[in-house]
Amino acid sequence: MLSARSLFQEILDNDESFALFCSIAASGESQGGWENARIAALVPEDQRVLAPKITRHGADEDKHGRIFNALMRKRGVDSVPVPPETDYTMLLEQHGIGLAHGRLRRDEALTVQDIVTYLAHSRVTEQRASEQMELLRKHFADHPELGRAVRMISHDEDNHLAYCHEELLRLARAGHGRAIQRALRECALAEIRIYRDVSLAVMAHMGRILGWSRPRAALLAAGIHAMYAYERLAGWHRMVSLRIPERRDALGGPPSTAPEFA
Repeated sequence: MLSARSLFQEILDNDESFALFCSIAASGESQGGWENARIAALVPEDQRVLAPKITRHGADEDKHGRIFNALMRKRGVDSVPVPPETDYTMLLEQHGIGLAHGRLRRDEALTVQDIVTYLAHSRVTEQRASEQMELLRKHFADHPELGRAVRMISHDEDNHLAYCHEELLRLARAGHGRAIQRALRECALAEIRIYRDVSLAVMAHMGRILGWSRPRAALLAAGIHAMYAYERLAGWHRMVSLRIPERRDALGGPPSTAPEFA
């Protein structure tokens, strides 16, 4: 029977597919760490209260990248090059979602609109990350190899999502509500398309590694297209709503440490 648990288990049980999975994840997290560090350094003066939280966000992302690399070391496999078509973070940037890397490399203060763009991008992508880690936590929280890492990363992603809700609501109260809604909608509609394309690419690579039959590969691709159709019709709305989070000031403290145990 094809299920999310059986699919993940198959990927995790094979060294080559495990290395690809962890390499893709580590690359995306490390890229997120760099982006947040640059944004923290360029926060405009009237938004400096955000700088420590953005720094914390980036530190968490860097930590996640180290965890995925540690998981590979523990398994005894090397990281592998990330195929460009599976690089979710870079594809979002190439499609104009979030702040351009060229902008972040300049030593020039950001504007409040830039901060709105950053937080809207983060709110959408952290929704995806939180949901993905919730799924992994559901099935692998007690896994002897992955459990601790899954629980830690899932907790952090939930914190990141709460932080985005809280800060966007603060900016909405300051008069940026319409700009926030425009940015959220644009980002969400682009993200669901890119997520579909990346999911298809990842599954194609996994299928070649694991020797999936054509019918099985076609079934998985159909599922990805069906999810995109749902998200394009209505599912994207969950990515643009804003609510007061249960976790208040989720990134207000020091980052948690994670020995590279995995």
